[in-house]
Amino acid sequence: MMLSGNFFAAFGAAPNLALNLLSVLYLVGSVCVYLLLISQISTGIRNRSIADAPERTFGFPEAILASVLILFFLMTISSAVPDPSIQFNPRNLVANLLLTAFVVLVIVTLLQFRGFDVGALAGFFRVGFFRALGTGTMLLFFAYPLIGLSEAVNQRFFGGDTSKQSIVEFFSGSRTIEERLMIIVFAVAIAPVVEEFVFRFFIYGVLKRYFGWVAGVILSAGLFAAAHAHFPSFVPLLVLGSCFAIAYEWSGSLLVSMTMHSLFNSLTLTALAFPEIFSQ
Repeated sequence: MMLSGNFFAAFGAAPNLALNLLSVLYLVGSVCVYLLLISQISTGIRNRSIADAPERTFGFPEAILASVLILFFLMTISSAVPDPSIQFNPRNLVANLLLTAFVVLVIVTLLQFRGFDVGALAGFFRVGFFRALGTGTMLLFFAYPLIGLSEAVNQRFFGGDTSKQSIVEFFSGSRTIEERLMIIVFAVAIAPVVEEFVFRFFIYGVLKRYFGWVAGVILSAGLFAAAHAHFPSFVPLLVLGSCFAIAYEWSGSLLVSMTMHSLFNSLTLTALAFPEIFSQ
């Protein structure tokens, strides 16, 4: 009986061993994919600087506006210290939407006044929708192990704070279909477009112009993570923002990073809506 019990215990352990092996291979594959993207970006930038005439880039006026925006975000972040007494609500959501829409309007107005073709500069016409969707899906698939690893490291070194972002708490605690629909529309359709335009297209573009693309990726991703005003999520959001920026720089199209962002938010909300399915 003891031999039989050991046999079935070993048989039951086999799937766990296979799953762990697949997880390791998945992580290694993700690291390889993003290292390859980084290598191709570096090679492409070096080749363009040698062979091609310099393309028009953001200048001093854009740098001033980006500095103002960064200062504004930092002041907002410093004043938004997590406070259990502050509850997220639909009014906050609408106010956030109006503020970000105003920021986008200011950026677009400046760029139009300066003679930039925003659509061409952001690469909206460089790839088709379905290609952007496919590319974004694959790059997000390979980003997840990096996000998971960063979450594990974050938990290991900064403790097990189980608090959630305000909008996540709001979604989990919402009791009406109207509130959930409002959050879904905001998280899946509005936030990815606005945040990618502000953080990846504009702020990253300015930082890249003056500090190089590597510093631009790290600094814009750090600001993106800090803007969520949730310290336990900072490291995973930093990695996520970096993956978005790398995808944008590699593809040359903001549609790719917008797709990744929208899919990520969609999957997150799905996991929140059906916790019994995704608990494992």
